[in-house]
Amino acid sequence: MHPFEKDPVHQELLGKPIKDLGLRLEGSPIEKFVHQLHREIERKGLKHFRPMCYLTDEWGCPNQEPVIGVPFYLADPKLAALEKAMNDLEDEHEIMMYLRHEAGHAFNYAYELYRTDEWKALFGPFRRPYRERYRPVPFSRRYVRHIAGWYAQKHPDEDFAETFAVWLTPRSSWRRRYKGWGALRKLRYVDRIARKVADLPPVRPLGETDVTVEQMEVTIGEFYRETTPDESHAIAELALDTDLTDIFIRPSPRRRRDGIRPAGELLAEHRKDITDKVTYWTGVRRPLVKRLIESIEGRVGELKLAVPKDREAAAVVEITAYLTTLAMNYLTRGRFTQP
Repeated sequence: MHPFEKDPVHQELLGKPIKDLGLRLEGSPIEKFVHQLHREIERKGLKHFRPMCYLTDEWGCPNQEPVIGVPFYLADPKLAALEKAMNDLEDEHEIMMYLRHEAGHAFNYAYELYRTDEWKALFGPFRRPYRERYRPVPFSRRYVRHIAGWYAQKHPDEDFAETFAVWLTPRSSWRRRYKGWGALRKLRYVDRIARKVADLPPVRPLGETDVTVEQMEVTIGEFYRETTPDESHAIAELALDTDLTDIFIRPSPRRRRDGIRPAGELLAEHRKDITDKVTYWTGVRRPLVKRLIESIEGRVGELKLAVPKDREAAAVVEITAYLTTLAMNYLTRGRFTQP
């Protein structure tokens, strides 16, 4: 049983087919972000490029189609609350980051840039096999940084989409930020190509959508059971006690309690910030990072660990470094720890 199935607040949603929910992008909370994306594109001088957005199961562009799929749960507050309970919901900043990234894919497909020799020379072969698991080179200056982790290194198509997103982002100061980087050549290419096609209609002005919400026959419960990876084994295999007792203290019964604070309370207070930073710098899936932190919160509670109040800031730094190390181990080796 998944955790969300135990929550009575979400019970009424679980048995409903997604296609019967009447979800529409128009008039929904996500619509204003689509309008913002189109305004940003217009300000860049692209007169004829306005990628159509539609509700579907996840972020993405169908293969070589200049349209943008937006997760259906962003169109309804109740579904957004359920997603937050399951996977940690995107905030407004992250929504725009994803939209700009997907707009990069759509721009590439709309003008068929990936077919040109210059695009291939800069970004690589478009037909290179696409692997979900990839081993990035952290801090490589050949690539921009946009979506959490080192996502531009995943595939040439992702490299272009990330580069376009950085170029599109208002006040990104990409010329200054990437001065001296190999990635600057790619950014200059996007800037030059955008000026070149600014007055030209796309080669492919329209695209075919993938599955839409009107076609999604699965129920909400089935959707989450099918799409939420079971990574409990990765958490269960951890043996954290020795490390946690190095970071925090186990107070003696005689010690005054007014000078210490429960470690779990401190972690809960900083959970979102730690999750944000570990996810951004490692690229490990945000839900997994969140569950890792929550498991540590639970364990320090069971161990009755605490932190002196004058060491709270140092403890937050140390636990963040510790979690980052675990996450990088998972990213490169597929496990948090090794036997």
